[in-house]
Amino acid sequence: MNKPLLSIRNLNAVSRRDGKPILRDVSLDVAAGSIHGLVGESGAGKSTISKVILGILSRGVIITSGTVTLAGRDLLGGNEAERRKLIGSEVGLIPQDPLTALNPGRRVGDQLIDSLRLWRGLSSRAAWQRGLELLDQVAIREPERVMKQFPHHLSGGMRQRVLIAAAFSIEPRLLIADEPTTALDVTVQKQVLLLLKQMQAEHGTAVVFVTHDLGVVAQICDEVTLLFQGKVMERGGIDAVFHHPQHAYTRALLAASPRYDDPAAGLHPIDDAIIAACRAEIAQFDGARHA
Repeated sequence: MNKPLLSIRNLNAVSRRDGKPILRDVSLDVAAGSIHGLVGESGAGKSTISKVILGILSRGVIITSGTVTLAGRDLLGGNEAERRKLIGSEVGLIPQDPLTALNPGRRVGDQLIDSLRLWRGLSSRAAWQRGLELLDQVAIREPERVMKQFPHHLSGGMRQRVLIAAAFSIEPRLLIADEPTTALDVTVQKQVLLLLKQMQAEHGTAVVFVTHDLGVVAQICDEVTLLFQGKVMERGGIDAVFHHPQHAYTRALLAASPRYDDPAAGLHPIDDAIIAACRAEIAQFDGARHA
């Protein structure tokens, strides 16, 4: 079996303020060229894991143990300058809100070529030309005109396409997509997902797709990890998890999710007893660690 591109092993993190666990022994692998869904409700730890990978964890969170490696290279320890260079040149990010992610005071083209000049060493002219090519790849009409515009001149869908182009501009081996369709309407969401899947396949990039939407995961992901209060409840291939879920929480989430392939199917809210059982499992886990 080939080694995973991204490997997280027994990652634990706590709040600096009160020592409360935020991540509980998280382990997962992301294969090269695959899309791995990271699913959970708000506060489950999805964004914390993403920030650990990107090296932008807030000072309020302390990693207490565990390893994170990209192609066998440590993303937690070692020389900080070398680590930042590794992350900056090989890990891309598509943020959640395209409006706030772009600087409103700078033209789109100027922002797009920044990473090309910094991480690919291109001249201003070469970076500008590459920016035009990238905008064309993400199906933006009249890329020359768009490069000269400010973000507020663009629709939400176009801004998100610009961010996708920017993320792929450095030709990353790994891409973090942090709920990239949350701020978009349903029609544009579908277009952006299809575009992301297409770009990922063309570039052979591995993707960690952060979301709370299992329907989206079913459409584009190869594997999925489900989190509850910072603990992995289930992980595996899409077919296995969706058709043969092992954990009661997974089954409850699937039952509560809209069926895009069967719009007439009813929804079943997660029973309080399931949540209580999950919390009891977390408490038992914490107790065993501190015994």
